[in-house]
Amino acid sequence: MLIKNGKVFVGNTFQDADIEFDKTISAVGSLEGTADLDASGCYVVPGFVDIHTHGAVGEDFSDGKPQGLQPIADFYAANGVTSFLATTMTLKEETLTPAMHAIRDFTSVHGAKCAGIHLEGPFLSYAKRGAQAAGNLHKPDVSLFDRLNAASGGKVKLVTVACEEEGALPFIQAVSKTCTVSLGHTTADYDTAMAGFQAGATHATHLYNGMPSFLHRAPGVIGAAFDSGASVELICDGLHIHPSVIRATYQLFGARLNLISDSLRCAGMPDGDYELGGQPIVVKDHKATLLDGTLAGSSISLLDAVRNVVRFGLPLEAAVYAAATAPAMAVGLKDVGAIEPGRAADLVVLDKDLNLVTVFVNGQKQ
Repeated sequence: MLIKNGKVFVGNTFQDADIEFDKTISAVGSLEGTADLDASGCYVVPGFVDIHTHGAVGEDFSDGKPQGLQPIADFYAANGVTSFLATTMTLKEETLTPAMHAIRDFTSVHGAKCAGIHLEGPFLSYAKRGAQAAGNLHKPDVSLFDRLNAASGGKVKLVTVACEEEGALPFIQAVSKTCTVSLGHTTADYDTAMAGFQAGATHATHLYNGMPSFLHRAPGVIGAAFDSGASVELICDGLHIHPSVIRATYQLFGARLNLISDSLRCAGMPDGDYELGGQPIVVKDHKATLLDGTLAGSSISLLDAVRNVVRFGLPLEAAVYAAATAPAMAVGLKDVGAIEPGRAADLVVLDKDLNLVTVFVNGQKQ
């Protein structure tokens, strides 16, 4: 397959280039041959990598329903996401275990690829639990993590933990040898968060949401993430984070910024009543909340996030890097997230207005 004449995202910038590929990318540059796809006037970018997404089109990874996973994968691919981490909620082990089994056994027939699992909990803070169910919270527990990871066939790539909780630092030290550990849903102050990063955490879950504010005498997790070199996530739906803060965070973190959707089962669905981790949620004007008004996850796709941050003032190059390259690096996915020989041929073609033209997953047009 040969794509010619596109503006191709190589490294962290756009170049006029052609791409030759089958399942993997074989060459990038000025190439001879007849184009299978003429991308004149279009951007060709790496497939987006969503490392924090709970579901879409009425389905949720925590449901443990094998038949629900393919529709989610198809929705992602239809919105430029070619790899994702199936993200679970704070639930009891007896509920999480069948969810691990379903994700373990899932191989997409088409659509996006499940690159692993993000355990968003249950090792979180009560005070900063957000839309996570309080009754399902659990102290950081290496043995519980090991059981869930074993049930998933070793697919856990990311786990969120509140580093101030009892046992959190030994948990981080142990689990960071297996997967990326992220600080989130936490009351940690700066010193406690720095201890978490020094113990082995390298990431922060949905920055600003579910953590203390970034204050001039109390920089908290956000300041600690900046000083420690951690990567950070942002939910860029225009509801969770003000556009000015998105711009400022990009200036602070640069290439360490990761865009996420944090999408719920309501993504790709109309306003109405839904469920999240055993709790009812209401979606109105695309805003998802618990019944008490607590902001839950989002109803956007990662492509929506890219469009939003560009509209908010970030360079397109920064948006693409934050949606593809940075998240792949954050969770150790070495075969996706960039356009270079040897990588999977996961490619997204966008027109000049960032409308989706076509998507390739492992070289297959979706």
